[in-house]
Parts: sequence; structure tokens; C-alpha cells
Amino acid sequence: MAPTTISSAGPARENPPAPEVIFDENLCKGCELCVTFCPTKVLKLDTSRVNLRGYFPAIVYNLALCNGCGSCARICPDSVITVRR
Repeated sequence: MAPTTISSAGPARENPPAPEVIFDENLCKGCELCVTFCPTKVLKLDTSRVNLRGYFPAIVYNLALCNGCGSCARICPDSVITVRR
């Protein structure tokens, strides 16, 4: 039986699944705290529409760049954001 060689890099890892970021858009008051504190800058206000409360809701405009850190959910004063990894 041939010996198994393991590189110093370790075994290959699959890319983790992209995080899921869920906004309860009708409760969002458009304060932009999540936009400001997002380290990857993937959030913005959707100025093309208003929610039931009359505010521009926050959205993720580039989920591929989101690292799932949850900073947006922690900083949101109304707890309208859920991040799942």
C-alpha cells in the first residue's frame, strides 16, 4: 500500500455556503446604521420604493461579498435583520 501524503496546507475545504440575510423590510425605518457598520459595504437603502411605514428599506445589493459577520443584525435598533450562515 502506498503512503498517503498530506500537504502542509491540510485537506481541501469546500467553500462554505453563502450567508442568508433576511430583512423584515416593513419594520425598517431606514436609519442606515446597518449600511454604515457593514464591514464589506454590501448594504444600501432601496430608494426605488418605500415600505409600509413610508421609509426606504435597507437591502443587500451584493450577497456574494457578504461574509455573514452579523454586524448589521447586532447594530439594528429595531432587530429587523437576521443573518444565517
